[in-house]
Amino acid sequence: MVRYLLLLLLILPFENFAQDTNAMLREAQQLEESLKEVESFGKYLEILKLQPGNLTALCKCSELCSRIGNRQTDKTKKTDYFRAAKTYANAAVRVNPNNSEANFVMAFALGRQTLISSGKEKIAAVKDIRYYADLSIREDPNNFKSYHVLGKWNYEVSNLSLTERSLAKWIFGGLPKASLQDAIADFERSLALNPAFLLNYLELARAYSRNNERRRAVGILEKMLTLPNKMIDDTRVKDEGRKLLKDLK
Repeated sequence: MVRYLLLLLLILPFENFAQDTNAMLREAQQLEESLKEVESFGKYLEILKLQPGNLTALCKCSELCSRIGNRQTDKTKKTDYFRAAKTYANAAVRVNPNNSEANFVMAFALGRQTLISSGKEKIAAVKDIRYYADLSIREDPNNFKSYHVLGKWNYEVSNLSLTERSLAKWIFGGLPKASLQDAIADFERSLALNPAFLLNYLELARAYSRNNERRRAVGILEKMLTLPNKMIDDTRVKDEGRKLLKDLK
């Protein structure tokens, strides 16, 4: 289905129709806030049929594909959604290469692709994730999602195996410096900017746990479990948080 939708967009004329899409954008946002991500994605696609260059719709289609795709159990569907996420992100960056949200969704999409990639492709994506996350933050220092992506990047890259590091050095001459301490700082920054983002609590707790700061990890998780769900994935996030909390105690 995702492949069909992408093909449909490619054959549409790239012209801006003289129609007001503000109401459609509000409806799409309300659907997302009501935890109806698939319906929200469909509404953003309708906007792109009218305005293929609508930056907000392109960014949201990419972000939603990354999220929806991550929940797919079928590998083919997951791959299709992740590829679509990158396609929409590429289009958004072409519309405005200096837009913070466009660069965030590119970093996010590349991060999702690493979940289904291996070897050279994975290492290449890892290097690009840092580039786009840094650019997003440079354009908007208050973009909490980009700080979260950067924190995840530091966490994962600082934990790469010797084989993966050797491959990166051989192919690309190495990777940018990454550390667990930087990951914690990035997650903390994201938390300060948006205390309602539950996934960030979980990743921050994992970082503190890996840094042998059990008490801080426990406190972060206990705080997270008192907060209301804001996204579809928050139920899963809390379940993982409860398991980690039990292991830490």
